[in-house]
Amino acid sequence: MKITPDRLAPIKLVIFDVDGVLTDGRIIIDDQGVESKFFNVRDGHGIKLLQRAGLQAAFLTGRQSRVVDRRAEELGVRLVYQGAKNKIEIYEQILAEQKTADSEVAYAGDDLVDLPVMRRVGLALTPADAIDEVKAAAHYVCRLAGGHGAAREMVELILKGRGLWASVTACYHQS
Repeated sequence: MKITPDRLAPIKLVIFDVDGVLTDGRIIIDDQGVESKFFNVRDGHGIKLLQRAGLQAAFLTGRQSRVVDRRAEELGVRLVYQGAKNKIEIYEQILAEQKTADSEVAYAGDDLVDLPVMRRVGLALTPADAIDEVKAAAHYVCRLAGGHGAAREMVELILKGRGLWASVTACYHQS
């Protein structure tokens, strides 16, 4: 899918669903009730690159998990919204708090609960393994699956499309 520069240019905030986007959707709960999730290190580095470029990242998830708080802290993501049973209500709250317009937001989701937000934002993104209804609503469907580099692919799409990739990765190309 081709994303035009005029769709990418206004983006200031990228909101990621967690389960199914930043993870592969599996939730592991041991017999002591300890929850685990698998995060991809490249996705995390992508979020750091996004921040280095001056864009803000947020997590918006329907579940509540200490693991998500910990991952957000590791990545320096300050905007974390968990237990969001109605994501569009929380999305409205984010817009108001951040003084941001729909056109300035990219949203990455993978399931039905993400559709109301995806239909509003300037750039709707989804992993390759999202459900069909979400793929149909997305402006961009990744080649990669959730938890397997899709978030990094999304970040690269935004940063390369805005001409920011070379500057945020320059430190890795110096000898």
